[in-house]
Amino acid sequence: MGLLEGKVAIVTGAGGGLGRAYAKLFAKEGAAVVVNDFGGARDGTAAGTSPTARAVVDEIAADGGRAVANAADVSVPEGGASILKSALDAFGQVDILVNNAGILRDKTFANTSEADWDAVVRVHLKGAYCVTHPVWAWMKENGKGGVIVLTSSGSGLFGNFGQTNYGAAKAGLWGMMRVLSIEGRKYGIRVWGLAPGAYTRMTSDLPGRRDREPDPASLPENIAPGVLYMVSELSGDQTGKMLGVSSRGVREIKMVQAKGFTPTVGWTAQDLADRAGDVFFADAPADARG
Repeated sequence: MGLLEGKVAIVTGAGGGLGRAYAKLFAKEGAAVVVNDFGGARDGTAAGTSPTARAVVDEIAADGGRAVANAADVSVPEGGASILKSALDAFGQVDILVNNAGILRDKTFANTSEADWDAVVRVHLKGAYCVTHPVWAWMKENGKGGVIVLTSSGSGLFGNFGQTNYGAAKAGLWGMMRVLSIEGRKYGIRVWGLAPGAYTRMTSDLPGRRDREPDPASLPENIAPGVLYMVSELSGDQTGKMLGVSSRGVREIKMVQAKGFTPTVGWTAQDLADRAGDVFFADAPADARG
């Protein structure tokens, strides 16, 4: 019996790359899958051009699995409602949601237009809201609980040149994950954050990757087992955690505080300067992102 036998999973942005790998692995492990993809270009334009949810559904069916396609736009409430409806109409329930859909419009901050900012934040951050909100309500009202994964990124957790819009959206998903994990405990809804590092259509031509053969360990199929762990019973009752999964390692990423000091009434900036060794961490090495 597979790890997800009898479960129903929704994966957004699953027409290619990481989402496709998740959907195929989930189906292999027994889940029925709603494969969502808007089918647009990497920057979010030209809907229906590539890649397609239907192609992934056909691959899953060819392997003996169960899946349905959904082409809704995650960044509007109607899209989120449509995705949930696809799950309920086809399979009668939803147990797992992986918010994976995303776009890139990389530019330095000085060259980032309002349109570029709004588009990226809308798909990543608002998109996670639009899809999670109806699924959350269904899980809560039906009392079965479930698992929700929000996809963050090292760009949001550590920073990355030329990705202020993307980094801001991904950092927002960290906060969303932390709050939902607290609210979800009483309903049996576990919430994870994922920071994947993979060679996909989204990243294949970024600086440092152009004209290079991908590291096999960075392909989506090598990231997917981490997500399977998160959404299966293997992870027990864990919730509220951010898991980094890449060819450089699989590890939890945490927000931590330095020792600091307790100020007295009337404390000054000079007091902070005098206690800087307690307030601030020593600079981490350049490769601390993992």
